[in-house]
Amino acid sequence: MADTGRRTPDSHSATAPGSSRRSFLRSVGVTGGAGALFATMGALGLAPTARAAAAPRFTAPARSDFTLTGRAAAKVVVLGGGIAGLTTAYELGKAGYDCTVLEARDFAGGRNTTIRGGSRITDLDGHTQTAAFSDGQYMNAGPARLAQWMVTLDYCRELGVPVEVFTNTNGSAYIYNEGAGMTAPQRYRTAKADVYGYVSELLAKATDQGALDKQLTADDKERLLAFLEDFGDLGAKADGYPYTGSARRGYSTDPGAAGTPGTVLGDVPTASEVFASQVGRTFTFEFEYDQAMLMFQPVGGMDRIPAAFVRAIGAHKVRTGCAVTSVSTTGSGVTVTYTAGGRERALTADFAVAALPPHLMARIPHNLGPDVQTALKAVTPSNAGKIGLEYRSRWWESADRIYGGITETDMDLDHIWYPSHGYHDRRGLLIGYYNTGAHANAYAALTPAERQARALAQGMKIHGAKYRDEFAAGFSIAWSRTPHLEGAWHSMQGGGPDAAVYAPLNRPAGRVYFAGDYLSYMDAWQHGAICSARKAVTALHQRVLSS
Repeated sequence: MADTGRRTPDSHSATAPGSSRRSFLRSVGVTGGAGALFATMGALGLAPTARAAAAPRFTAPARSDFTLTGRAAAKVVVLGGGIAGLTTAYELGKAGYDCTVLEARDFAGGRNTTIRGGSRITDLDGHTQTAAFSDGQYMNAGPARLAQWMVTLDYCRELGVPVEVFTNTNGSAYIYNEGAGMTAPQRYRTAKADVYGYVSELLAKATDQGALDKQLTADDKERLLAFLEDFGDLGAKADGYPYTGSARRGYSTDPGAAGTPGTVLGDVPTASEVFASQVGRTFTFEFEYDQAMLMFQPVGGMDRIPAAFVRAIGAHKVRTGCAVTSVSTTGSGVTVTYTAGGRERALTADFAVAALPPHLMARIPHNLGPDVQTALKAVTPSNAGKIGLEYRSRWWESADRIYGGITETDMDLDHIWYPSHGYHDRRGLLIGYYNTGAHANAYAALTPAERQARALAQGMKIHGAKYRDEFAAGFSIAWSRTPHLEGAWHSMQGGGPDAAVYAPLNRPAGRVYFAGDYLSYMDAWQHGAICSARKAVTALHQRVLSS
């Protein structure tokens, strides 16, 4: 397992170096109280100073924090075993907090759910699906990709979860905008070459004809034109910088041995036809900060992350099948009631961290105040849906030469994802649709069998009969209809998590703290859930140290 970066309890003898510093700190605590002790620790670099506390860098709690103060760690109950809840319990556990996680579902992870053969889910409409996927095949029903800069990858390293590249953009994948009049799918690289080519041609003509003379110097114009010639693969200036297609579009016959130079794709559409097809609408996706390659995924499924968290926390501390039914805070602690195995139980702790979806937390009786309730109800869940389709052969690799990546459409399936693992295996599983908003709502209203039939019919428009004929098994999820979650991410009134209405959730309500991706600027990402949890952990830990 990777180095966790934990600081171990101070085990030096009374005569060891540093013992005089501890004695001094204890004396400060006795004579000046906790406030003086905390300030002194900060001056010695042993606790966050005001300047350090304002910095975004997270410092995990450690057992030595309590060794120095002479205090004991508190008991904490965490409501919800999603990524925010698991991060909270894991980080507090480093300092010896007695944490118990209550998770309503039969497994931890929240929306980080990976479906494998035998996975069984019953939705709110009573539809039960049991996945019939082959051994080794899986679908990441929730999160499926990680950007390089996300703190989630740091936890993969710390928890020993191996990762591999997730192919977000692939020039060999397709674009198919049926509503824009496309009668056949087009390779991503071909569409991109045509859009970039015609945009470059138009800008080069305008620049050369003096349309930008007020904005550009002569040197600027020369440099811009040189850039556009290369960027769009344009013809000569003497010919008016025409875009007439190039090898960037691809080949109808690929280059091979001597005598086979390859045949560049012909039938270049006009600029009007390219713009009418709307193929360019998907290109900005790869420019997004959270979507740019390289991206990554855990080897073997995204749920390797919550599984690693549970191991690190201790499986006995993560109680599944425990649905919270009430939360009550007092001046000295928190009492949480929950049902488990058909019986109602109660758990009392010093503090609680509510890491449940906010719209579900709003339904639970509590005494946290009307402002908290207003804030919870101001968060609206948004829907998304996915279907995993297993095939008897990996025809997208052998026939279509697509190794990972995403096909973009304007149909209600939105996207088709090809797997970024298991290349050249006998069987494979792709995501037959990943849709959001109105499209996700439309699929959520269907039965699982109806969703599958529609996904196959839509996919055949792109890939032909093999999309149906090679099909082996499917499993779909509609997050709005999934018990104990009922949403994929959140819509926030008034902007982001710092909007005034959410202020009661960004501070403790008595002894209850709040955490979740919705309380971050990266809603729908595990990174956001982790960052929010770290914020709650830091605030709770500082309170315990200074109490």
